[in-house]
Amino acid sequence: MPSHTHKHRFAFIAGLIVLVGAIGMSPRAQTPPAATGPTFTHDVAPILYANCVECHRAGEIAPMSLITYAEVRPWAKAIVRQVGNGVMPPWHADAPHGTFRNERSLTQAQKDVFEQWAAAGAPEGNPSDLPALPTFATGWRIGQPDAIFAMQEDYAVPAKGTIEYEHFYIPTNFTEEKWLQAIEARPGNRKLVHHVLVFYETPADGPRPTPVLQPNREDSRITSTQPAQGNRPERRTDGVSRLLATYAPGTNPQVFPLGSALRLPPGGVLHLQLHYTANGTAGTDRTTVGMIFAKEPPEQEMRVSQFINGRFTIPAGASNHEVSTDVSFAQDATLVGLFPHTHVRGKRWNYTLELPDGSSKTILSVPRYDFNWQTYYMFQEPLQIPKGARIRSTAWYDNSSANRSNPDPTIDVKWGDQTWEEMQYTGIMYSVTRK
Repeated sequence: MPSHTHKHRFAFIAGLIVLVGAIGMSPRAQTPPAATGPTFTHDVAPILYANCVECHRAGEIAPMSLITYAEVRPWAKAIVRQVGNGVMPPWHADAPHGTFRNERSLTQAQKDVFEQWAAAGAPEGNPSDLPALPTFATGWRIGQPDAIFAMQEDYAVPAKGTIEYEHFYIPTNFTEEKWLQAIEARPGNRKLVHHVLVFYETPADGPRPTPVLQPNREDSRITSTQPAQGNRPERRTDGVSRLLATYAPGTNPQVFPLGSALRLPPGGVLHLQLHYTANGTAGTDRTTVGMIFAKEPPEQEMRVSQFINGRFTIPAGASNHEVSTDVSFAQDATLVGLFPHTHVRGKRWNYTLELPDGSSKTILSVPRYDFNWQTYYMFQEPLQIPKGARIRSTAWYDNSSANRSNPDPTIDVKWGDQTWEEMQYTGIMYSVTRK
């Protein structure tokens, strides 16, 4: 039998062996095995950087940043869920890949990477695999503007209540003709700004341009000014008003194709129509507008307009009510983009191009319209529209109790400014050859 002293020595040696073994097994002393599946640094980050962080970064519209591993890891399962059900990235057109140049979508292989990564515990991977962070222009998605215009003072938004459309006017002091290549309306407070329309009002400086778009029906209207029926001010000029840009949640800045630009005569005033929405917390906003100009007059003159159906009634309880209108082309034109807009009862859209020879084709289908993500669908290859063709727009609405966004399914709904009312509105961007 060992003595008492020997017992203590034996216990000490045994404990030391166990301690050394434990140290040998610790993460710090042992190189972790290489991940066999996707990792954040090697597989996930490249997808996020290419498709998501334009919005999911500090100062942009998304509610969280998804740049670093620490930022992304807590959202791993939520990302899989949102990507899997098509909520993210927010893209709602049904069209072959490559139809639109501003498409936000993921391939099935990219979706599988997120799912496999989350299922494996969302490993970080080797830090040296992390790609370089994408670079963005500070403050402006179009790059550094040639000219910046701001509201002349802050606008105070109350915590509660209905806010009628507000209108602000900013002199440009342009002394010569400008050709607009890109424009961005940038809200000062995205939480309170629902939409911004930017118009350019100027005295007539020559014959009015020959009309390109013509309405075909009594319920159709074409306008380059605001379609709202509510708090509409008198025009600040007796000349021409041109729609330049649209901002709404999810809308990209307007960047016109090379070789085309929008003409701005001298002496114009920017007219900003803003729709503020109270969210329970009072705040202020000072929206700004940035412009980039073409270096020389282009071959194609860009024009931005709207066509709407302002005469409709959506019956109470109707779950699939259809509202249509159409617009014809009085000249050959090039269609660059379409912007469908309804409010919270809108559920889907379809646009059909009907040609003079009697043939027709769908040019834009939005089967899952989402009021929270307003998109100007910009064609990768702009469409050549011959004189005599027309575009038919159709929107469907869900005014039933099954629509969880419906503020009141018991009432008939007509055209109106506020989100509990409705619109059938299409922004249209097209160009014509300069003569």
